[in-house]
Amino acid sequence: MMRFDWRWLAVSSLMVATLTARAETRPQYGGAVHVAMRAAPASLDPLELDPVDMVKAASYSFAGRSLTLLMFDGLVTTDENGRVQPGLAESWQGTQRNQRWQLRIRRGVRFHDGTLLGAEVAAASLRAANPAWNVSAAGDSVVIELDGPEPEMLAELALARNAIAKRNADGTPSGTGPFHVVEWQPGKKLALAANEDCWRGRPFLDTIEIEMGKSFREQMTELELGRADLVEVAPEQTHLFSQNQLSENRDTQARRLASSAPVELLALVFARDVASPDEKLLREALALSVERGSIKSVLLQGAGQPAASILPNWMSGYGFVFSTGADLARARQAHEQVQTTPTWTIGYSDADPVDRLLAERIALNARDAGLSLQPTSAANSDLRLVRIPLTSNDPWIALQSVAALAGTSVAKTGASVEELYASELSVLATQRVIPLFHLPVSYAAAGTLRSWGLRSDGSWTVADAWLRNAKP
Repeated sequence: MMRFDWRWLAVSSLMVATLTARAETRPQYGGAVHVAMRAAPASLDPLELDPVDMVKAASYSFAGRSLTLLMFDGLVTTDENGRVQPGLAESWQGTQRNQRWQLRIRRGVRFHDGTLLGAEVAAASLRAANPAWNVSAAGDSVVIELDGPEPEMLAELALARNAIAKRNADGTPSGTGPFHVVEWQPGKKLALAANEDCWRGRPFLDTIEIEMGKSFREQMTELELGRADLVEVAPEQTHLFSQNQLSENRDTQARRLASSAPVELLALVFARDVASPDEKLLREALALSVERGSIKSVLLQGAGQPAASILPNWMSGYGFVFSTGADLARARQAHEQVQTTPTWTIGYSDADPVDRLLAERIALNARDAGLSLQPTSAANSDLRLVRIPLTSNDPWIALQSVAALAGTSVAKTGASVEELYASELSVLATQRVIPLFHLPVSYAAAGTLRSWGLRSDGSWTVADAWLRNAKP
């Protein structure tokens, strides 16, 4: 009788298990990914996905960047470390002390409507986004001429608002990105399909369906019920998600949480400039009264970093020199120099219950200093609690964008850290903005969604993502 070799069976089983595991971790084509987000944009044009409305800036900006990456490409892009990489432009050159830039357009790229990308269309797209620029086409290149040197031009071109869009006669934009639009219900739903002829190669996913206008709570419910594969997570909820993750087993289906560096500024922004010396003292007292430490521990559940600077330390390198501690004695001393104390209204977004709690806590801190703040969800208020996205890893661009949203401006005087620091001080000296916290942006994904990315600007990308056990 032939003896059965159990050792061979064990080795064979191990080999099969190993090959199966490798097959399951190999990217697969097909499948549909379901995404939920808070923003409810009425347009897919990159220009309108990046609004200057301070109330909508945070949710629209991060969502807008993510949507733009799906449908459009820029002349240049940035990698996960913020370094500039070629995009629709194969190469570039800055001349005349970076006052003139020439970017050569990649050949053979087609828009979703089938037309070829050319320098004329790319130049027209950039002119629409930047009326102050002198943009023209020269052969197969786009030429940008400026009034002065602009060493950060490549970082500017990498912004989502500068993505190249071919605007059709009916006003709809067409892009060159990995996905094209198949269904669009403004503010409600967006369905995308893979661009078979994408110049970067066809994405693994077949379709992406995005539901808009969903609160944080609704998004998490959809993730838990298996109706969403990728959702946003509120900063103050990330610790709960992490605890839940620790309680799960190490199954490959476990959900994944990813957070960016602090790329969102939570701040108080006044609606107008300081009108008198007394008001200057009152704003100083308010800034000194806020107990950032206790707010972080209780209301933000440990998320974020207390801030007294506009730029986070990881970006500027000097954020640590600004004191974030409350100084009630100095706040009261400043208030005592004022004869009349008006009641200020402090606005907050009623879309997020945490914002209301934050506004109420700040009003309570202010009362301890002798100030009077009345929280309101009305659109008009004396000052407002806002979340301002940092639009770029470039500190100058980030500072200028925050200053613009706060109703002021900053002139670039040079490229050194010392000049950056002086410029930030000049913005803070206007007392239009009181920084409170730098917050990360977080997303949670189903365990079946693989290779999705979180960029340094707080946007997510699924251009290279795939679904485990996808069904074409």
